Amino acid sequence: MKTIGIAGYSGSGKTTLIEKVIPCLVMAGFRVSLIKHAHHEFDLDQPGKDSHRHRMAGATEVLVSSSQRWALMHELRNTAEPTLDEQLKHFAPCDVVIVEGWKHHAMPKIEVHRKLSEKPLLFPQDPSVIAVASDESLATNLPQFDLDDAESVAQFIIEYLALRKAAIHLVK
Repeated sequence: MKTIGIAGYSGSGKTTLIEKVIPCLVMAGFRVSLIKHAHHEFDLDQPGKDSHRHRMAGATEVLVSSSQRWALMHELRNTAEPTLDEQLKHFAPCDVVIVEGWKHHAMPKIEVHRKLSEKPLLFPQDPSVIAVASDESLATNLPQFDLDDAESVAQFIIEYLALRKAAIHLVK
């Protein structure tokens, strides 16, 4: 399972770019998964629902399953946040995992930058940045992509990671 990071500061356009890149990779025949790091408390569950009530009662894990999807919620309950590598072990096999966030983690990543954000660039100090997607031309030898050019970003990911379609994808 290969991973690639999409990193940048809040409001840079990471989610929007990822939302456009994933269909390009899927249409090219690859199985794609995503892991997103949240820097704040979040909850996928809704108060009043059975699963929420079970977690609030003290369950460490609650798995909700239907004919359409399943979700496992795990409460850390004062334990350390798992590392990215520990989290990746939870994924079913796929061709590529896109990692949103973890901008300071040492992994190959595409930096997303928006001129109006006035945030500093990661790539001058971060040797893990392998390309930049931005709404402005930057002074760098790294490959650069327009924020709206998801097809080129997807093609770069395929080539950089040397993704090959698994035989299972070729069976119809």
